[in-house]
Amino acid sequence: MASPPMHGDFEAQRHWMEITAHLPPKEWYWHDLQWWGLDYPPLTAYHSWLLGKIGSVINPAWFELYKSRTLDDYNLKVYMRATVVFSEYFTYIPGVIIYVRESGKRSEMSKYDQAIALAAILLQPALMLIDHGHFQYNGVMLGFTLLALCSFLKDRLLWGSFFFVLSLSFKQMGLYYSPAIFAYLLGLCVFPRINILQLLLIGITVIATFTIIFAPLLLSGGVSQISQCLFRVFPFARGLWEDKVANFWCALNIAVKFREIFAPATLQRVSLLATLAAILPPCSILFLYPKKHLLPLGLSACAWGFFLFSFQVHEKSVLLPLMPATLLLAGGLDRDTISWVTWVNTVSMFSMWPLLKRDGLALQYTVMTAFWAWLMGGKYRFPTNPISKLIHVGTYAGIGILHVAELLVPKERLSRYPDIWVVGNVVLCFGAFALMYLWTMTRLWKERTRLTGKRKRE
Repeated sequence: MASPPMHGDFEAQRHWMEITAHLPPKEWYWHDLQWWGLDYPPLTAYHSWLLGKIGSVINPAWFELYKSRTLDDYNLKVYMRATVVFSEYFTYIPGVIIYVRESGKRSEMSKYDQAIALAAILLQPALMLIDHGHFQYNGVMLGFTLLALCSFLKDRLLWGSFFFVLSLSFKQMGLYYSPAIFAYLLGLCVFPRINILQLLLIGITVIATFTIIFAPLLLSGGVSQISQCLFRVFPFARGLWEDKVANFWCALNIAVKFREIFAPATLQRVSLLATLAAILPPCSILFLYPKKHLLPLGLSACAWGFFLFSFQVHEKSVLLPLMPATLLLAGGLDRDTISWVTWVNTVSMFSMWPLLKRDGLALQYTVMTAFWAWLMGGKYRFPTNPISKLIHVGTYAGIGILHVAELLVPKERLSRYPDIWVVGNVVLCFGAFALMYLWTMTRLWKERTRLTGKRKRE
């Protein structure tokens, strides 16, 4: 007998509100794991509990235990989508506004340019479609990271550490940033002179924040509850990947069948080594040159390293390197920055096309991609370097060709190759993302000794 449909991430988020609102914390990470078992850190669970309690006051049937599964009520959808908007208003949107203002001041951007950068970042199409269409709360995790970056820009290292722990405690994908954040903070504690007190205070802040967040689980279920939470959060047993994603392993799998040749434990070790090799360069630069204007580049390069080579990557994980890459607009609207940020956002949207198509978001994908291209302007679409311009033109052409071919070629003629368009998507996007990693690393290296606005005058 076939398994019943799981009804997507909307049902997952609704179900977590259901179980957290009606069950004690000690059961949250154990309850019916076959039906969207909770697999995010505690702050997501507390967030679900709050929204589930509020929703139950409005209409108890929305989150009634067991009986509300797969509920397709219109008003429930309105409420759930409203919770995404309000959650972003408390985290992501304030983070973007503060970051653009502070970074713009340091880069001596005009108010007009800051407004353009703010609009472009807030209207980033990939995040909008994943959170508001596919339905998730990635903006909360990214918002906490942004608030951490804002704190670092103001030299409030303890507040920055606090907000970044909140990011990690909301979604484990925040780990994509953690080596870069660690390297930056460690560099500040070592250069120009060793500051043991500052290092201790940062460590105490991190440990205290994690302790407070995990305390309810520990008090309700003991150490076994913490162990189960971590087991659910880090699902190594699931394998190298699930759906096809534009990273090294899935792209190369066309020629080398990794999961057939190597044992899962071997793949985990090789993946770890490859990821460490990819994130070591940006982390080393941030450690040796802990400068504020390098943070977006360092976080983006580190996150690209994870996305391209780490274990259990999802299509939506591209939001992690994409956010700090888009933040580069807040440091200046030169032609190369605009063209590369526009290009990588467009490629990221295309990389998620199979997922968005399954969710019935083809129209939204088309409109948002076209709107983003229009918003970022025409003459700034391509970089000044001829080779870079050729790469961008070739990528855009490849995206267009794959879309047109998928639309016009009958499925019956490709019955032997049902995944050919998805494979083409993976190969093209992996190549583009690998080039974006190299571009980010090159720029990070070049800018490591550059001084910005205020420090120039000093």
